[in-house]
Amino acid sequence: MVQRFSRSMMLPVLLPVILGVAVLEGHAQTDGRLARRHIEELSDRIGSRLAGSPAEAAGADYIQSALEESGYAVERQSFAFGPEDAGRGRSLTSTNLIAVKPGESDLEIVVGAHYDSEVRGRGAGDNASGVGVLLEVAAAVRNQATPYSIRFVAFGAEEQGLAGSRHFVREMSPEQIAGTVAMINLDSLIVGELAYVYGDPGDAGVLRDWILARARQEGFDLTTQAGANPDYPAGTTCDCSDHAPFVEAGIRYAYFESTNWGLGDRDGYVQVDPRFGEGGRVWHTRFDTTEYIDATFQGRADQRLALFGRMLYLTLTEYMDR
Repeated sequence: MVQRFSRSMMLPVLLPVILGVAVLEGHAQTDGRLARRHIEELSDRIGSRLAGSPAEAAGADYIQSALEESGYAVERQSFAFGPEDAGRGRSLTSTNLIAVKPGESDLEIVVGAHYDSEVRGRGAGDNASGVGVLLEVAAAVRNQATPYSIRFVAFGAEEQGLAGSRHFVREMSPEQIAGTVAMINLDSLIVGELAYVYGDPGDAGVLRDWILARARQEGFDLTTQAGANPDYPAGTTCDCSDHAPFVEAGIRYAYFESTNWGLGDRDGYVQVDPRFGEGGRVWHTRFDTTEYIDATFQGRADQRLALFGRMLYLTLTEYMDR
């Protein structure tokens, strides 16, 4: 998730490139164990992945290897970002990684998660967690029948004004936009006190409502925000993550997140009791590590990975637009 105010860029901590893809036998697994291994590789070994840094590039290499191990061909879509510095010749480069799973229809669902992070912490929750679920479910559906084709995208430079997802949408043709059924965004999945899915306002939120109904059938405690803050209609969220450029292009969305809309300003930015993290925020802080998250919220990360992984798998293998 990107904050809604500008921040000065910070110099990255340079970390070694450590690859090694954990792929379990039987690609239909969506219990969170494979997602957990990916999180540990990205956050514990590679660490903080500031956009444009060698560590972010190491994250991209790891994700490409994981997708290839699952049988995908991977397209690397490079882009420049950093408009504040571009006039002085100091723009930076990042990469989106794209893998396509053909379905029974040429119409597509885009599943996206950003892999860059802030320099503080190690980006475990924000957003190795989203990438971990994306990679686990990409492996699980590789050989499964799906109603729609699926375009999995790991976005770079989300923390820099959604640069990766904005570039991806700019590169879409009108025909590709018209042929995209929905975008499903995965961001910050393992920390917050409640599990949420958001979508378009009111009756337009058919995908969100389908997911909520399906979650009830599965016995999952998944909810959406109730609209207590008048700035955010019930069932929606801020335009502060990678779904936003797709919404601007007229594409329906669903967005999985773990936070607590009942805290702070009731805008979803305070994730947990203010005793923890920095005033209830773990993302964008030094506390965004697997070590802190597991010690402080015991069992929560694994429970959320299983929940979101299962619901994403069911959505991709069952949902059909009406």
